[in-house]
Amino acid sequence: MMTSFRELGEKLKNILILERDPVAIKWSLREPKNIEKEKEKSRFCTKLGKAMQGETFYATSEEEECMGGLRHSGLKDPKEFPKNMQSGSFLVPGGVHKNIPAVQRSWKNNLAVEPEIFQAILFAPLKEAEFEPDVIFLVCNSQQAMLILHANAYDSGSHGLGADSGPICSSMAATPYLIGEVTYGFGDIGSRRNMEINEDEVMVSIPASDLERIINNLEEMKTKTFFKDVL
Repeated sequence: MMTSFRELGEKLKNILILERDPVAIKWSLREPKNIEKEKEKSRFCTKLGKAMQGETFYATSEEEECMGGLRHSGLKDPKEFPKNMQSGSFLVPGGVHKNIPAVQRSWKNNLAVEPEIFQAILFAPLKEAEFEPDVIFLVCNSQQAMLILHANAYDSGSHGLGADSGPICSSMAATPYLIGEVTYGFGDIGSRRNMEINEDEVMVSIPASDLERIINNLEEMKTKTFFKDVL
């Protein structure tokens, strides 16, 4: 019998001694009836921060204030954005890219969920989630991230995907959702500021279908020579 995701959330936090709660993310075709709607607009990355701090809620396009969050989570068709948003010119004055061609080249590599299929996205601390998540998002230190990557490879030989400078709504949410691979990265300048991420912390996202396997592998690995001192 499969262990519940709430139990898996407790196990993952305990075995890795995580300071922050892993976050459960789920794309939903309909607005859920048993979860409260976010009360105000916020950025996708801020929503992840809220869930790490214990909040459970769902959000629609009306509660998303960031163009990247709307675009990459699939809550709004980017063709509906103003031209400066579609071109990415708004990123140039802030120093994210030198010019519009650089923005456009970067965006070609940013995966996004197909627009306007889903009406809502659910967020919760994994240990409190009463829904089956699609992606598990973590903020951790580099050793904890290494252990997750080793646990993923332990029985599969799989390599994780390294995220780049793209926004985490793409690299750490849409990408693991669409590709189905463990993804790790450093976040981007906006998300690290909005989430108050410490300078020594990194990010890891795990497709929910891989979570129990990875936790079981971590528990087995801690009996092995190389990992006795770190697990």
